[in-house]
Amino acid sequence: MGDLKKMTSLNGVALVTGGVGFKGSHLCKTLAEAGLTVHSTSRRAHPGEAHVRHWQADLSDFAAVDGLLKSIKPDYIFHLASHVMGSPDIKHVLPTFQGNLQTTVNLLTAVAQHGCRRFITTGSFMEPVGDAGDSAPTSPYAAAKWSSNAYCRLFRTLYHVPIATARVYMVYGPGQQDTTKLVPYSIHCLLKGERPRITSGRRLVDWVYVEDVAAGFLRLALAPDADGLTVDIGSGSLITTVDLVSMICRLEGSGLQPVIGAIPDRPREPSSTARIADSLRLIQWAPQVSLEEGLRRTIESYRHSEELSEYLGND
Repeated sequence: MGDLKKMTSLNGVALVTGGVGFKGSHLCKTLAEAGLTVHSTSRRAHPGEAHVRHWQADLSDFAAVDGLLKSIKPDYIFHLASHVMGSPDIKHVLPTFQGNLQTTVNLLTAVAQHGCRRFITTGSFMEPVGDAGDSAPTSPYAAAKWSSNAYCRLFRTLYHVPIATARVYMVYGPGQQDTTKLVPYSIHCLLKGERPRITSGRRLVDWVYVEDVAAGFLRLALAPDADGLTVDIGSGSLITTVDLVSMICRLEGSGLQPVIGAIPDRPREPSSTARIADSLRLIQWAPQVSLEEGLRRTIESYRHSEELSEYLGND
């Protein structure tokens, strides 16, 4: 696949929505290393970093989006901002509508007016794929992603917005602080000497390391014929939840094991595998970090973070 750092640097300006989040922060770093001038947005204030200029903006407000694009004039837009909750609970309907669908439509409308080289949006393995017929999304998050995909096709066809979609699978890695997510939750439990409490553990999931995901987004920006493409960003293999958590337990080395069946399974959770052969053919991208190596790096990062917190707390 080649070393991204050895490739010809990109020129221009990139905007990463959700740029202070888990995936967004890794992507900002990757884009800056590739030579782009990087801007990020989020709803909350953030001091930014040396390689990124941060803007506080509510992307569900069209006037804010329009003003942002006028100020930044981005060549590449990576739309990662979203309400990321896969639960079917009705409380997620409005947040996913506002945070996922409304933000996407606002950005697309502004891009149609101001232009850019490429608008890269984030799809999900949870949304129905292809000719889904009467298939129903399995969560408000999946419904918002599915609807966003339809709007992207509309804007590409009618208004000629240069859109490409990264269909991202289950991402893990250093810096994911949301302990409602399985990997950080399990690691934090083990570091505290507690057994992770999980579902039946039968669900099969395609897990992909966050740095591989950032590289995939960059490849999608670089690919000369990517307009209109939807490209899978995943590992291409499945593992059950119980096997994943058991691997985390083994790598952490505490001797603890998960409590299986402690919480109920979610209904109708989809299971699919990334088509990485197509990703390699279309944008010359394939994942580079194995699951075991990625989990080892992730555990070490959390362990270091915990040790640093204890040191600073005792200072």
